[in-house]
Amino acid sequence: MRLRELFTEDAVKLDLQAKSKDDLLAELVTLLGLDKKSEATLFKTLKRRENLGSTGIGHGIAIPHCRSLVVNRLRLAYGRLPAGMDFNAIDGTPVHHFFLIVAPPLEVSNQYLPVLGKIAQFCKDPEVPKELLKLRTASEFLDMLNSKAP
Repeated sequence: MRLRELFTEDAVKLDLQAKSKDDLLAELVTLLGLDKKSEATLFKTLKRRENLGSTGIGHGIAIPHCRSLVVNRLRLAYGRLPAGMDFNAIDGTPVHHFFLIVAPPLEVSNQYLPVLGKIAQFCKDPEVPKELLKLRTASEFLDMLNSKAP
């Protein structure tokens, strides 16, 4: 399965407003369209995951991810914070691009880790962070995934 097939336009936000790491995780969670109780549960799980070690992989990219009972299938979202944020990334640079991955604890298709790998592979291209900053619409993001992502 290609990355493009896992994203929907309503799960893409190119102008995140967060001022803190907690605000950012909460804002990303809202992109999945869950009820408030599920959002709160997922936020806590993501926060716990980030406390284990930052998901900032460098080059302005972070991939917050976890498994949670609040979803019944693999769910992805993308958010961009144009100003960037200190996210304790491995290279110490501010993070602008956030790829959220949430999967149920037991997943028949077992896509969670392969999708994490595909996003990391997509982001290894040194042009990708620059191109992501230039996007104007969610559909341009989806088109970019279609043409560049595995």
